[in-house]
Amino acid sequence: MRLTLIAAAAALATPTQTHLRFEQLHLNPVALSLGFFDIKWYSIAYITGILIGWWYLLKLIAQPGSPMARRHADDLVFYATLGIILGGRLGYAVFYAPEMFLHPLNILRLWDGGMSFHGGMIGTSLGIILFARNHKLDWLRVHDYLSCCVPFGLFFGRIANFVNGELWGKPSDVPWAIIFSRGGGEIPRHPSQLYEAGLEGIALFAVLWFFFWRTKARYEPGKLVGIFLIGYGLARFTVEFFREPDSQFAGTFFATTIHMGQVLTLPMILVGAYLVATAKGRRTRVEPIAGGESVA
Repeated sequence: MRLTLIAAAAALATPTQTHLRFEQLHLNPVALSLGFFDIKWYSIAYITGILIGWWYLLKLIAQPGSPMARRHADDLVFYATLGIILGGRLGYAVFYAPEMFLHPLNILRLWDGGMSFHGGMIGTSLGIILFARNHKLDWLRVHDYLSCCVPFGLFFGRIANFVNGELWGKPSDVPWAIIFSRGGGEIPRHPSQLYEAGLEGIALFAVLWFFFWRTKARYEPGKLVGIFLIGYGLARFTVEFFREPDSQFAGTFFATTIHMGQVLTLPMILVGAYLVATAKGRRTRVEPIAGGESVA
């Protein structure tokens, strides 16, 4: 009897660990429902990332040696937004859902979800090159400045993924694991969306902030965008080890050996390393677009 009481007391003193269920967070993908139209957090995340990125870009170009003036920055936001949407959607179709091309109109159904960061990055880069040629600007230095603003969008986008309860991680028994029962089954999983928000958003922003404000990196064309490519590539490659592979690749090479997201980051890391290694050789006397003294 005494042993039974001792065992019961021990059980009460050391309760079994339980994991948080996603439903307990009371998160809803819809931020505001108007009856005939729903405003989703994912849309708000995109808009917020673009607006804050634009505000930060204005702070950057106010410094000596800017490759563009305020009037250019305002136009650039339009080009970048168009590149994000078109490139992101087409990239998703190419890399993750090629069957969409059998029904091309499905590509336009943005409300069904499905965006690729790598596609958005390519689309944005093409938009920047077109914009720079039209305004006779240095396209590589414009890339440098815009890359410092991208982590805002990445952060809010990953937070929106978490709010939607999508793109969850692999099964895990870590204390902070979450049960995404709406699609992830009744097992605790890594909240990989939050890992990505921290690495791709907060950490990458901090690294770029340091190199822009504390070094002369902005006077070496290609260095900042190279740092961005390396930083994002390493962050994404690392988090993919904790993230569940995309369901459409189940049982394939891109699920059992390496994820598609990791494959797509490898060229980014290589290009980024090249840009950083060769940046000093591209440094020339910088003449600010908005006027003022040149910067050696």
